[in-house]
Amino acid sequence: MSSSAPKDQIALLRELEPVVEQELNRHLSMAKEWFPHQYVPWSQGRDFDGPMDGEAWDVEQSKVTPEAREALLVNLLTEDNLPGYHRVIGTVFNMDGPWGTWVNQWTAEENRHGIVMRDYVTVTRAIDPVLLERARMQHMKIGYAADHGDKMLHGIAYVSFQELATRVSHRNTGKASGDPLCDQMLARIAADENLHMIFYRNLLDAAFKVDPDGTMRAVTDVVKNFQMPGYTIDGFLRKSVIIANAGIYDLRLHHDDVLAPILRKWDVWNMAGLGGDGEKAREELAEFMEQLDQAATKFTTRREERRARQAARG
Repeated sequence: MSSSAPKDQIALLRELEPVVEQELNRHLSMAKEWFPHQYVPWSQGRDFDGPMDGEAWDVEQSKVTPEAREALLVNLLTEDNLPGYHRVIGTVFNMDGPWGTWVNQWTAEENRHGIVMRDYVTVTRAIDPVLLERARMQHMKIGYAADHGDKMLHGIAYVSFQELATRVSHRNTGKASGDPLCDQMLARIAADENLHMIFYRNLLDAAFKVDPDGTMRAVTDVVKNFQMPGYTIDGFLRKSVIIANAGIYDLRLHHDDVLAPILRKWDVWNMAGLGGDGEKAREELAEFMEQLDQAATKFTTRREERRARQAARG
């Protein structure tokens, strides 16, 4: 069995730079220009209470389902923390050459997501704006720190999964919202997230060829300890339970629609050329995925049983 010596981050940055440039050019050729203001029903807007002496927000004004309202809040607060994400990925990847060009391109595109979501929820009164602003202040004061620190391979692995998880969450929030306008807006955002995922997924695929053992370890660590970037939002656990029970984002979706497809794309289960460290990491990964699959099955079974009991009572 071959041995794969670990590479330092500076060497990895240099070796992967041509791939970054290639993927950046591919991304720019596929990304479509769009404008947040075109996805907001401005004619529905009216003044709020306060200096404008308008109408205070009331939950009856919200057209979206209660579950989608929680998901919209979490998703928007997550997008609001963009300055922290920019700082972290700029530190991990560095801001020179194609790396820096990509970081700035990604940041500019991500910024549109927060803009259009905030305009939508404000104009349509989907979310209490006072609650939203207080939550934004609290969440952003906490800031953002990556669980993996400044480890580059861990960083690329994390965003590969996180971008796809965000796409799934946005897309399912739109479908569950009960508002066709919300669905259309979040579908547009999800299309961006998918392109971002492809960039990072392809970049990590190249990293496997440069440092197979180190990359496998990074993937395993990230999968086993994965958290969405908004986990520091106040009440995140309670909101996550509501979102999961609604089928917007749950363990089954995380396993089947996020982790498994990317791992399959990287062909981690058939990958040759791993050293002892890489093989050990892959074994840990396989064991974790099996445990996650079992937990997902248990969760969905209990959810269906709970729904059946509610239906019988109702």
